[in-house]
Amino acid sequence: MNKFFTILALFILFVIILFFILSYLSRSDNAVGIVNGKLSQCPDKPNCVCSEFSDDREHFIAPINIPENAADESLRMLKEAIQESGGVIQSESDTYLAGIYTSKFFRFIDDLEIRIDSAEGLIHIRSASRAGYGDMGVNSKRVELIKALFSQKMEISE
Repeated sequence: MNKFFTILALFILFVIILFFILSYLSRSDNAVGIVNGKLSQCPDKPNCVCSEFSDDREHFIAPINIPENAADESLRMLKEAIQESGGVIQSESDTYLAGIYTSKFFRFIDDLEIRIDSAEGLIHIRSASRAGYGDMGVNSKRVELIKALFSQKMEISE
């Protein structure tokens, strides 16, 4: 029985050390950015969602429709939604936002990227973990929260 608890304790210690190593590695990277005019496609891991590639059903999440006559306000409202949901804006332009989210305990970093497609009237969004394999649905929930906050802000401004 004593041997069992020793092995269990060593296994738990190994997992904790592994999480801290992954956390450290996640801090040494940056958002992928725009590739060929679009947000980057998700890797073959379940820790990413993206609205740019509707044929990638495993990772697809619907884009946000830009309300009529609100293109100018959209960027400001998106920045506010990111900050209110715990994100920090890393870079921005007229059509692109990049932010990061840091988990509380292990300090994992996730990237959030937004591309405004004024021609199509869409806001494309990508949220991905920098390290690890799964995310227990965190990125999908984050995008849904940002959509909800954005929608609320647009309703208030009307």
